Amino acid sequence: MRETLFKFNHRAIKIIFYIFFTATFIFALTSSNLILGDNPITKIGTTAFTTIVLLIFGALFTICYVNHSVRDFLLWLFVDRSWVTATVCFVLAILLQIGFVSLIHYGVHDDVGAVHAALTNTKDVNIIGYFSVNPNNLGLLLLQHQIALIFHHTSWLFFDFMTVFMVDLAALFNLGSVFVIDKSKIPILLYLQAMWMALFPAIVVPYTDTWVLPFVAFYILCYVIVARSNMGKALKLIFAILGGLTVGATYFIKPSGIVPMIAIIIIELVSLLNKNKKHWIWLFLVTSIFALSAGSSYYKINHIINNQTYIHVNTFRAKPMIHFINMGLSKTGGYNAKDSYKMVILINKKDRINYSVKSIKKRLHKMGFAGYIKFLIVKQKNNTSDGTFGWLREGISAPSKYTPDKHGFKGKLENFVLLYGNNVGDFRFLTQIFWCIWLGLIFFAWKDDRKITQILRLSLVGGFIFLLIFEGGRSRYLIQFLPVFLILATLEWKTSIQQIRRLLKWNLNPGPKHRKNVL
Repeated sequence: MRETLFKFNHRAIKIIFYIFFTATFIFALTSSNLILGDNPITKIGTTAFTTIVLLIFGALFTICYVNHSVRDFLLWLFVDRSWVTATVCFVLAILLQIGFVSLIHYGVHDDVGAVHAALTNTKDVNIIGYFSVNPNNLGLLLLQHQIALIFHHTSWLFFDFMTVFMVDLAALFNLGSVFVIDKSKIPILLYLQAMWMALFPAIVVPYTDTWVLPFVAFYILCYVIVARSNMGKALKLIFAILGGLTVGATYFIKPSGIVPMIAIIIIELVSLLNKNKKHWIWLFLVTSIFALSAGSSYYKINHIINNQTYIHVNTFRAKPMIHFINMGLSKTGGYNAKDSYKMVILINKKDRINYSVKSIKKRLHKMGFAGYIKFLIVKQKNNTSDGTFGWLREGISAPSKYTPDKHGFKGKLENFVLLYGNNVGDFRFLTQIFWCIWLGLIFFAWKDDRKITQILRLSLVGGFIFLLIFEGGRSRYLIQFLPVFLILATLEWKTSIQQIRRLLKWNLNPGPKHRKNVL
């Protein structure tokens, strides 16, 4: 009976994942970002740059197909010597990030600007008002304030470099997780992360989306070490403590960042149906220690935030959680200026809650059941289809200076990432191609039923559901789950490639025997 229930839960998770992920994959493949030439939807089309890139890759593919020497050389370079080549690509991506931030580090508006302004001015009425209404960003502010005190810097450039550090630290933690699970996959993760880092301009946005990444990646690493490594039990318990402390801290940077940990707990509970009593005892011990450390971390940080004296905050003005559910039901499922304004002018907390409840009922009634399902489908598209992760689609990710320089390398780079740049369409197209490949590496691995795979799948399902319920409407909110996407694509790439070959009946010549087990 227990085994039957275990198999049922296992399959149910997989089916639910593919319902969500199939839609996501289709939405990405049909994104307006992939329109070549003039783009009637985004109004920003591709240029000759994209055409040249496509011609280069087309010519390279053709040469590899007809010339075995070139193909063998590329296989030798990127496959046989993958550890070296992938590491070089990863290092080059870091250098590219440093160069990018050195050239482009303009101020950002909205929430990011408010947090940054509070690093130097805590007496401004508007700043106090912002944190009174949005105390959820106090955790980030206090963290950045402590960093500013340590390094004696508060400039945008400094915190952009700190964002690079956060992003790259998360990448290193991802490498640690894959090393524990299957170290032979490290080169693939290095390649994937190098490409992602090279196409990720959000490193100039020091906000919760990017700053939560190392926290999520680290507690995943802690779990992997506890569950899959050959370390002694004493060391595993230490990592259970570290993981719990990190989960508690994650909540105060971005609450939805703990979704992967919820997925871990669910899968471990399901797995108990197929385990002996000895495993139950060990899991109970680890879970107890983890829960105590996570609870202690939450209590301590919550106490620090509630008793901080750095900035005066009128906590009774805070937006209630139901407000974000209400906004998640409006228009595209994202930010709603009218709803947000109501949270500011309604002083009484009960009035703010009543407004949100009435608005939710009104919107659901207007949609009806069929309309609500249609709304969720469209919202899932808005939440996941854009491979740029919402870059330039809202103020929070758009630098204040919108006009690129006309001369020099800096100007050429700005044309790809600033709103009125000539090559923004090229950036969106190329990034979308990578996003589709990334998703494809996950999608086609439906035969992979390992527990770690199920955990990562359920993490994404949890993230999708969270964004469907709460404020979403753009793929920027996926950034917090990128460690999950990266690790999952890495672990499943081989299974996906084999499945694609079977589907296409693609019988490639494997080449020299020494390559058959590489990567």
